[in-house]
Amino acid sequence: MTRATGVGSVPGPGTADPAEAFREAVRRTSEAYAPLAHLPEMPGRGVGAEMVGRTLGLIDELGADVQPAGWRLTEASGQSGRDQRRARSLLDHDLDILEEEAGGSGGYGSTGDDLKIQVAGPWTLAASVEKPRGDRVLGDHGARRELAEALAEAVTRHVADVQRRVPGARVVLQVDEPALPAVMAARIPTASGFGKHRRVDPPVASALLETVLGAARGAGAVPVVHCCAASPPTGLLAGAGAAGISVDLGVLTTAAYDPLAERFDAGDLVLLGVAPSTGPATGEPAGDSAVLNRVRRLLDMLGLDPAEVGEQLVLTPACGLAGAHPAYARHVMAQLPRVARQLDEA
Repeated sequence: MTRATGVGSVPGPGTADPAEAFREAVRRTSEAYAPLAHLPEMPGRGVGAEMVGRTLGLIDELGADVQPAGWRLTEASGQSGRDQRRARSLLDHDLDILEEEAGGSGGYGSTGDDLKIQVAGPWTLAASVEKPRGDRVLGDHGARRELAEALAEAVTRHVADVQRRVPGARVVLQVDEPALPAVMAARIPTASGFGKHRRVDPPVASALLETVLGAARGAGAVPVVHCCAASPPTGLLAGAGAAGISVDLGVLTTAAYDPLAERFDAGDLVLLGVAPSTGPATGEPAGDSAVLNRVRRLLDMLGLDPAEVGEQLVLTPACGLAGAHPAYARHVMAQLPRVARQLDEA
């Protein structure tokens, strides 16, 4: 059965109470995407609600706080900064809401269902977070290894916490790595802005990913990696232990098709971004038939039968929906499950 789910972020809270807005987002994602609902992210709530801050909030071993340039590790290792504590408190509250909704009549927690949660990956964190005295963690081999190891410990705890709160669901851990292609191509700027950090070779990139993905597997989760690049390093991700990949069909080059077909052949999950993350500036968004035809066309080019890959294929938006109008986000959440069913019925 072909499924649908979200990538992570949703619009909000707007003028609504943040807690109630998040609760409503949990209900909507549960109803729309079961049997593969996801824990929504709502970065519009401010510092600590965005991808990097939310992940740093999970980490106990390293302290972090927000500076004018963004998130920075603190000198006091293991002592959480104020913003990091806020991020942790916010996520704990979100998980409380998730647990409450799982105990009701929603789609979370049904035996045999999957529940997807998201964290920023080690390379995206290293490219986004500064060391205590400035410049990115990415440029320091020891610091980025320490950050990856702390993330792996955090993943182990986080997966166990979600399993305890929603015991009926299998946890899918999505590791977000939007910065990975830039890291491997030496496109991450230094603090001065006049230079670039040195490229990271594939074996080095794989090793840090393996640390985190292995922790997810060890905790009983299914690790997938989200990388919405034109040519994501699919083989590298699989070699590092990813059991699935999440990509944006709208930007994929034809050179990425064969590696993607190999993931289907290997039995991995393929989360395929088929709906733009923001609606069109004018006119109506693409209808069901247009989205369905895009998926069929790709599978045909890959030489795959939809009936044979339905258990592996998951339809998603191209990326998070935080920047979308709420009405468009609701449209996507209703459309993707319909298209998934239509693909199975064809």
